Amino acid sequence: MPLHFPPKRANPVTLLLALTLLLTSCNQPTSTTDPAATQNLPIVEILETPNLSQPNPQGEWLILSIEEHGYAHLFLYQPDILPITRITTGDWNDTHPALSPDRKQLAFASDRSGYWDLYLMDLQTGNLTQVTNSQHYDSAPSWSPDGQWLAFETYVNDNLEIAIVNVTTAEIIPLTQHPASDHSPAWIPGEGRQVAFVSSRSGDNDIWLADLDLAGDERYINLSNTPNASESSPVWNASGTQLLWAATTQAIGFNGLYIWDAAEPTRSARWVGDGSLGVWNESATQIVTVIRAPNQTFLTAYNLEGSLLRAMLPLTGRVRGIAWGSADLPNPLPASLQSPASLTPGALWAPAITPGAEVPNQRWYVVPIENVQAPYPQLHDLVDEAFVALRRRVSQETGWDALASLENAFVPLTTSLEPGMDEDWLYTGRAFAINSLMSNAGWLVAMREDIGAQTYWRIYIRAATQDGSLGEPLHDTPWNLYARYDLDPRTYEQGGDYAPAPSGYWVDVTSLASAYGWERQPALPNWRTYYKGARFTTFALTSGMSWYAAMRELYPPEALATPTKVLAPTLTPTNTPTKTPTPRPTRTPRPTITPSFTPSITPTPSLTPTPPTIIP
Repeated sequence: MPLHFPPKRANPVTLLLALTLLLTSCNQPTSTTDPAATQNLPIVEILETPNLSQPNPQGEWLILSIEEHGYAHLFLYQPDILPITRITTGDWNDTHPALSPDRKQLAFASDRSGYWDLYLMDLQTGNLTQVTNSQHYDSAPSWSPDGQWLAFETYVNDNLEIAIVNVTTAEIIPLTQHPASDHSPAWIPGEGRQVAFVSSRSGDNDIWLADLDLAGDERYINLSNTPNASESSPVWNASGTQLLWAATTQAIGFNGLYIWDAAEPTRSARWVGDGSLGVWNESATQIVTVIRAPNQTFLTAYNLEGSLLRAMLPLTGRVRGIAWGSADLPNPLPASLQSPASLTPGALWAPAITPGAEVPNQRWYVVPIENVQAPYPQLHDLVDEAFVALRRRVSQETGWDALASLENAFVPLTTSLEPGMDEDWLYTGRAFAINSLMSNAGWLVAMREDIGAQTYWRIYIRAATQDGSLGEPLHDTPWNLYARYDLDPRTYEQGGDYAPAPSGYWVDVTSLASAYGWERQPALPNWRTYYKGARFTTFALTSGMSWYAAMRELYPPEALATPTKVLAPTLTPTNTPTKTPTPRPTRTPRPTITPSFTPSITPTPSLTPTPPTIIP
């Protein structure tokens, strides 16, 4: 069935294609917003059920996908009228919300069936309709102007491609078929004949435009064309005259949001402000954006000149999509949308102090963590339960016990200090380091994230089952720390280089760790020339304490003030009852075999594909 669109009219984008005008690199000013300075703000949580029957939430509002306790849920938010209100919940993920042109339906991606598919939610009734039904990954929907089609990203033949699906008939038409990764479509409003998307076909992630009236190579044109930057998350304004996207570069301090004007196609996209994801209001006068801090996410708004319009609002977790609409919502909201607001998930873990243990002189113990290989498989008595809970969750999400072998779990003061590691959180018993050998075996990749002048990492672990039931395909370009050894002066000086995204399904362990309280650690200033300084696999549960205060929990002051090396007190815990979890909606079981939590340790490394056991 062919696509049917209104008659084609000339617009700036079409003129761009006709003239084949290519953009130069973005002029990227240094960011001035410092999200790290606001990390002490409280996290926004739903403490009580909002009154959703009055007043009627009218006017402009946001629907966000926010990670909460390791799952992404949909939230409704109207500043000053309706607080951030959960409208979906469950042991699954709902991401990438997209409002229909008539604002009556919400398209989104979900793995609630066990696989990633597209769904429609009727905002008047709350009813759900499943649009796609396959075992491969379908996500990131974008509406056609007539509301009959959705452009979306799909993972087929070990590659991300763009396709189009009819919301009524479920007919699917491929839009891209390229060896490179194509994803994150944004259908232009108005005529509806162009789709912007992200593609790596030029070597890194750029913003491309596909013209549905053209064929072959003439259909596609590179809009951003920035060899030293990686673009993501394109979104059009309501008139289709401007395109917003996010960009990151190898140079620290040049990340943020950019606006490209279709009326001036030869002019570089202009920087607006900090942000990793943005969305227009319907009058195209404001932009709501997501600001990333090292271990926190904030929501704020800019005008088109880059001035902040609202104070940064801290959120419970990473944002997986935003939609901004303007329409009257039903009064009251459907029951299916009201009920999740009162179902705030309970705590994922709680400390279980060793029964009868005393803390002499205000000093705590380190206790062993069972069935874990590490030089010192011990953790602080207040955080070992957090690690065990995270380990179980990672095992569930990846299909194998990836945290059974650690590079480090606890480093006593009897261990020689590495250069620059004087205040390493591993010495506090409140940190662990994932076995970096997994990256050599192809089971772990690290994404570089520069926040301000500091480098952080986002860690992904490969799922043991590659049938679409676990994890997601990678969208961003990993950082190859080992490229520094390729005898290339440039890669040595910058501490590595970007590498092609590997195929397959991967699990974001950094986001999971954050849900359990574990914070990623910044790279040391010398990380480019000192491999261990990258600290890309280290996570700490600081509980808001300084490093010195955390050390005082294990060691007397004299041990920290002098070179005297002592061991932290240890205590073997007794078994404590497992806390009964709070009942939550039951998800359709994934058709996979539940992995064994306790691994079978062998005396030699096993780098076999399923599942690997990495022994340092």
